[in-house]
Amino acid sequence: MAVRIRLKRLGRTHRPFFRICAMDARAPRDGKVIEELGYYDPLVRDTDARAILNGERIDYWLGVGALPTAKAGVLIKKYGTNGVRLAEQQAALERLSTAKKQASTSAISAAQAAAQAQAQAQSSAPAKKESARKEKKEPVGTPAESASAETPTETASAEAAEPAQSAPESAESPAEE
Repeated sequence: MAVRIRLKRLGRTHRPFFRICAMDARAPRDGKVIEELGYYDPLVRDTDARAILNGERIDYWLGVGALPTAKAGVLIKKYGTNGVRLAEQQAALERLSTAKKQASTSAISAAQAAAQAQAQAQSSAPAKKESARKEKKEPVGTPAESASAETPTETASAEAAEPAQSAPESAESPAEE
């Protein structure tokens, strides 16, 4: 059986992720693997942190005659057991882990601040409700109360004033004739 070390594509559309695998040469690209030897994520921003390989197992498969594909060969050359960029990879992985720790601590502190703000809002909520109730009681001189306070006698006197104004007009009209 001819064994190849190659990339097996995972992930989703427009979000590739690859596993570096030892596979039978006749197997399809995403088919059955003999052994998984690492992974490669091309969307990681730091170039040296993209590939993580199990160097001992890769050396074993190369020792028994497995042939790497072009891309797998480049990754093995850079990040394998005696890779040219191993020191840079370790530094990049360290930066990445510290950035994740800082992001998680900042997210935790932000969540704690939000929880404190929510607790303060809840403790001040009864006081706000009380003040809102007091504001709903309108003062005596508001327009809403003055309209409802109009008595029937005031409306009757207003109606009586209107016919008096119309009477002189009727008196003028017979004189014109």
